[in-house]
Order: sequence, then C-alpha cells, then structure tokens
Amino acid sequence: MCLRRKGSCGPKSKLKTFNLEGIADFINTEKPRNIIVMSGAGISTSAGIPDFRSPGSGLYDNLQKYNLPDPQAVFDISFFRRNPEPFYDLCKQLFPETLNPTPCHFFVKLLHKKGILRRWFTQNIDSLEFITGVPDEKIVCAHGNHHTSTCLKCHKKYDMQWITDRIKDPACKVPKCEKCDGVVKPDIVFFGENLPERFFKCAIEDFPKCDLLLILGTSLVVQPFASMVNEVSEDVPRLLINREEAGRAGLFERAMGIQGLCYGMNENKR
Repeated sequence: MCLRRKGSCGPKSKLKTFNLEGIADFINTEKPRNIIVMSGAGISTSAGIPDFRSPGSGLYDNLQKYNLPDPQAVFDISFFRRNPEPFYDLCKQLFPETLNPTPCHFFVKLLHKKGILRRWFTQNIDSLEFITGVPDEKIVCAHGNHHTSTCLKCHKKYDMQWITDRIKDPACKVPKCEKCDGVVKPDIVFFGENLPERFFKCAIEDFPKCDLLLILGTSLVVQPFASMVNEVSEDVPRLLINREEAGRAGLFERAMGIQGLCYGMNENKR
C-alpha cells in the first residue's frame, strides 16, 4: 500500500511480497526497531464494543432513536452541552461490564516486549490499550480516553472508577458533579475540541523515525489522524488491515497527484 506522486519513480520496495508473509519476512530480515501502530475501533469489536460506521451494526446506526441532526452530533461538544443524554446512553455500549483486550491488542504488546514498538497511536477511547501492560508513554490517545473526567462547570476531576460506576448505574442518566451539580464529561476529545498537545508532539518526533507502519482497524476518515499515514518516509512499508477499503485518495488529493493507499496497483511499492 503506497503513497506516490505522479511521475515519481520512488524507492525500490523493501518487501519481497505484498502480503502478510512479506511483512513477516521484512520484520525477520530487516529487523525494524521503530514500528508505529495506528489503530481504530476495528481492533476492539471482538471485545464486544461495536465500531462506529458499519452499516446496521455500527454505533452511529444505533443512534437513530434520538433523531440527531447527524449521527456524529453525539460527539459534538456543542450538542453535548445542550443534551448529554444520548452520549451517556452510547457509553453503556462503549464501556461494557467486562472489557478485555483482544488478540490484536496483545499483538501490539508483543511488539513492545520484543523492543521494536516505537509508539502506539490510537483513536479508541475504550482504554483497552492500557490494560495490555504496554507502558503509558508508548501509547498516544489521539482522541483522549476515559481514564479521567472533568466537570464542565467547576472543572473538578474524577477518576475512571467514578465515571464507570455512574455509566453502569441504570438510574443515572447523566453523571453530575458532586461539588456543583454540573455535567461531568469524560476526557475524550469531542468534535469542536482540540486534540491533546502530546498527540502532535509525538507525531512530529516519531513518524520521521518510523521503519514500519501498521494501520489496524481504522477507516481512516477522521482527520488529522487519517493523514498521518503519509508522514512516514517513502521507502517505509505500510500495512493496512481493515474490514473495508480505506485510505483511498479523494478528489483533491488525486488532483494534486497523490494516489493514497494503492492496493494491488502496479505503482504500489510498499
């Protein structure tokens, strides 16, 4: 899967074959030491957490009962301030009673144990990455997580157990601050909020040093996370594993001569 500009010969491919065997051979022979993993909701579906966009089963499809102006409004900070109840109803699906990491999560842990994981960038807010035992400093939550929560009124902080207990309580429709009775919001990034500063800092530091990029379970729709696949050097192999096609260049990118992730095309060199 490659990104090349029209007319560019590009570097010679480091992969013998364009499949999982080729990636495994690359890891065994080239010994990459700075693997970056980018993950999305697809790696958590087998843990019992539905993804967002799958037709019929995704979380967005299951929000129709709220007559939202747009399914993504449930994660819009302006909408949340007016009506937080749909979000907290969604949380009961996002954070089930028992939550365990999936084989995909533990694969990333294996990369860490072998000393070849540089960083794990995740879009997910379920915090399963932290349960694996991968050190916190190796994990970058692009969209935040629910380790902590904050009162929108007085800014009092609450830990994960506090918010989890209230999400699981059927009588609690919206968690309220014990100090001022304001609405409490998990520290995840909503549309209309800035991404964590650490996300940009680590991206700037890590991607130029990446020697293998693994993209797992993400449709590569939400920016700026999606465009990060283009930030590694042109000779760095990139592996995308996702249920649906993702990463195709849009009209603007094609007009600029950018082809995106070119599955199976003759131009594909990585």
